[in-house]
Amino acid sequence: MASVVEYKGLRAGYHCGYCDSKEGKASCGMWAHSMTVQDYQDLIDRGWRRSGKYVYKPVMNQTCCPQYTIRCRPLQFQPSKSHKKVLKKMLKFLAKGEIPKGSCNDEPMDSTVDDAVTGDFALINKLDIQCDLKTLSDDLKESLESEGKNSKKEEPHELLQSQDFVGEKLDSGEPSHSVKVHTVPKPGKGADLSKPPCRKAKEIRKERKRLKLMQQNPAGEHEGFQAQGQPPSLFPAKAKSNQPKSLEDLIFESLPEDASHKLEVRVVRSSPPSSQFKATLLESYQVYKRYQMVIHKNSPDTPTESQVRLVPVSSEDPEFKSSFSQSFSLYVKYQVAIHQDPPEECGKTEFTRFLCTSPLEAETPPNGPDCGYGSFHQQYWLDGKIIAVGVIDILPNCVSSVYLYYDPDYSFLSLGVYSALREIAFTRQLHEKTSQLSYYYMGFYIHSCPKMRYKGQYRPSDLLCPETYVWVPIEQCLPSLENSKYCRFNQDPEAVDEDRSTEPDRVQVFHKRAIMPYGVYKKHQKDPSEEAAVLQYASLVGQKCSERMLLFRN
Repeated sequence: MASVVEYKGLRAGYHCGYCDSKEGKASCGMWAHSMTVQDYQDLIDRGWRRSGKYVYKPVMNQTCCPQYTIRCRPLQFQPSKSHKKVLKKMLKFLAKGEIPKGSCNDEPMDSTVDDAVTGDFALINKLDIQCDLKTLSDDLKESLESEGKNSKKEEPHELLQSQDFVGEKLDSGEPSHSVKVHTVPKPGKGADLSKPPCRKAKEIRKERKRLKLMQQNPAGEHEGFQAQGQPPSLFPAKAKSNQPKSLEDLIFESLPEDASHKLEVRVVRSSPPSSQFKATLLESYQVYKRYQMVIHKNSPDTPTESQVRLVPVSSEDPEFKSSFSQSFSLYVKYQVAIHQDPPEECGKTEFTRFLCTSPLEAETPPNGPDCGYGSFHQQYWLDGKIIAVGVIDILPNCVSSVYLYYDPDYSFLSLGVYSALREIAFTRQLHEKTSQLSYYYMGFYIHSCPKMRYKGQYRPSDLLCPETYVWVPIEQCLPSLENSKYCRFNQDPEAVDEDRSTEPDRVQVFHKRAIMPYGVYKKHQKDPSEEAAVLQYASLVGQKCSERMLLFRN
């Protein structure tokens, strides 16, 4: 297998959906006819991202809203309080059918910003891909073929709720705070002898600590504390350990046998499409269509009339032309439902172009995950129907989130947040067999756009330095981003890009059915712009990728 790319160069001065600048956005892009998962892993570690088969890299020091690649470290991830609220909300819905009242605006990542997990990709899909890119010639395909090689603890759901004692949540999973005991003044003078004597807060804290240690050591002896005849505690003993629940414990909490709903998550390969993907393509597309109409306010294109018409089959006939799109949509539905045969375009071009097609080659090495590497759809099935789909890439070192769409009727479940947490848990699951696969890539972090800062809440996480391509903890980056949109995160002034292009003559070029180094190719070129384009490409993809990938030139 070989990656084959067609470099399209710089695109600058176009509309930005984040700050609404008319001419502020700038990026470089290339069309990937095919790409190995290792090449794509190396590219996203240099700030590239894909949308369909188009792979792009923002020009960080030039674009109006710099987009920094962000990754989460799932092995150390602990869900925050707001994350736990989303998971508990899902469990209540599954167990009892409870639907939260109101908009839950107190949650920083609630459904009011549900497209937060992937909203930036929705913009990229609409703004960055507007040119028709030609496919490889038959000669190129033939030549490439000749080169190719190819058990959870059960407990009642009620225990998820914290209990309040004297105004303090003792079982919330969060660090406890100091206790404030408010005494009501009594009439008269002096102490009320009919009441227990007042106790200092220090004494109460000591007693609480003693009781905690007694729970850890039933024999009653731990670090100098002994169980002696002490007054009864003001606070009931906690029945649970102080250890916070893991992400998996929260997601896979046992449900009662008579649970109201059943949720199942299936991972199906989207490219090349598996039989499961083909069988569910139409249902998945209908969810996407509703998502675009309701969430992104796209107008529907479904037919509204129910008449029988006879129209001539002629491309010149206006009636035939006006009804062709609807007729084709019906054909699509028939092909998918009856013959399990998905067409190249399923109603909306953007659906298959950006969310189903992928340049990534499917790879299933013996030491890789059971599902293999490549592009997948993670389908969320509720009571036998799809309510959400997460588009993901599984790469040698990470799970990369591409996009999420969902049924707007279930916005109250905060599916944007919930799917991100499920993808983090999925990454941890894959890591158990494939140890090097240990990161969750969330796309781009845009600090200059306040509504796009939500990804920084998935901690611990790192941002990619746009100059030296090393990972820096986000906590170290935020102070600099407060002062400037564009920042070099690497604090070492002597550090450089270790994979910078130092030998451009070794760039691999595919030209006229032949693979050759750029040093050979350039001897036959007279166009001065050709060298500038190749050198720019090499500097952006790095030396390793430039020597592995094939740069297609006409």
